[in-house]
Amino acid sequence: MSSLEIIDQTDPVIFATEFHQAIAQGKSVLLVNPTWQQSEREQLKQLCQRTQPPEIFSQKSHILIPTGGTSGQLKFAIHTPATLSASVRGFQQFFQLEQVNCFCILPLYHVSGLMQLWRSHVSQGVFRLGNYADLKRGMLPDLNVREFCLSLVPTQLQVLLEICPEWLAQFRLVLLGGAPPWRSLLDKARKFQIQLALTYGMTETASQVVALKPEDFLAGKNCAGQVLPHGKLSFSAQQLISIEATSLFQGYYPQFSDRKILETDDVGYLDTAGYLHLFGRQSQKIISGGENIYPAEIESVIFATDLVQDVAIVGLLDPYWGETVAAAVSLKKQVALQTLKTAIASQLSPYKQPKHWLLLEKLPRNDQGKLNRSQLRQMIENRYQ
Repeated sequence: MSSLEIIDQTDPVIFATEFHQAIAQGKSVLLVNPTWQQSEREQLKQLCQRTQPPEIFSQKSHILIPTGGTSGQLKFAIHTPATLSASVRGFQQFFQLEQVNCFCILPLYHVSGLMQLWRSHVSQGVFRLGNYADLKRGMLPDLNVREFCLSLVPTQLQVLLEICPEWLAQFRLVLLGGAPPWRSLLDKARKFQIQLALTYGMTETASQVVALKPEDFLAGKNCAGQVLPHGKLSFSAQQLISIEATSLFQGYYPQFSDRKILETDDVGYLDTAGYLHLFGRQSQKIISGGENIYPAEIESVIFATDLVQDVAIVGLLDPYWGETVAAAVSLKKQVALQTLKTAIASQLSPYKQPKHWLLLEKLPRNDQGKLNRSQLRQMIENRYQ
């Protein structure tokens, strides 16, 4: 892989320096999650040994961003400075920001952190690295954040709303993505007047292609938002979302693709005002007794009880119903499971009520808050099947 520079750094300062230097020199880079363990590193080793970089890598810069590592086979989405910059321009236009100042506590090897670095770089804004562990201890930076953007995943927002909501409310923009937020979390953020922007996007689109402006959020909207200028959505008969965007990736390494449209696994619709509403992932949909059930709805109801620290819903195969609903929960201290069951009894239709429960101290999530559903499903199946 002589045409690629591999960036495998635990220190985000060194990571940012190596990344900028490589791109400035016209090199291509492959980003590595330094927390990867044996399984992921063996996949990376095999990929490097099995393939040779296409000649185009030596002609101009490409950025290989890891995706799919929490379940299934590790993949690298191929981007370029041009695709990343297209995302930045759409972001600037949508939020009406000339300079984008970012206070970043998300990892730079992930698209969520990398795009913060790139937004500041392209717009000649200020980029500051933060430390989430310090924030959780109430140690706030000596920095005026009123003109800064902050990107969070829902679990981080939940923690920081408990510790420093007034500090969060100072930010120009707080972007929320990575996993579906629950209603009670959004209600709490609205109570503290957080300038929250819900987002919808993925590694393949170089971050968000849909976002909800803070003024819409504070006015009471909880949907994914409106399409950014660099993107376009279309929908299948089954309401599956397809994305066309100038920020679209160019394939998974080492295979380049000239695709113009990305067909996703997400189900949703645009309302008459052009706002995107998401139901969830088609692959995660549970069909029980002929009824379609989306885990996000049940998770939102359970979170709203304020009795759990975390929750995830999956479907288990059932010989009679086809599938049944199973819940994995991390209860708050001194909360009994029966208390939770009673709290949701009148909130969900009977067929949506979890039939199986797994109590965990902590659910298997990665640093970005994404759930490892395959691992969780295995844990539940080991318990009930």
